Amino acid sequence: MPSELCAYYLRMFWGNPMQRAARSVQRKSTNLSLDARLIAEAKNLDINISRVAEQGIAQAVAEEKARLWKIENRDTIASLNEYVDKHGIPLEEYRQF
Repeated sequence: MPSELCAYYLRMFWGNPMQRAARSVQRKSTNLSLDARLIAEAKNLDINISRVAEQGIAQAVAEEKARLWKIENRDTIASLNEYVDKHGIPLEEYRQF
């Protein structure tokens, strides 16, 4: 549950990575090697291959950044969890939920 809340607040603050990637800022032509059958099927379904690829890359980048952030901050997170285990949640008696 805490990780879900953290993800929710990060998404609220930073926005959805796939929506950010879809914003037209500056585009760069890139060559990709993809499964020819998959490309043909996507074209038959009128799927915008560039946008779908961009969304997938944006999601992969966001996931990797989150993974690295957790590694970089694991000592602080462990320390905070230890504090909460020992002392409880600060101001818990004032919580409305």
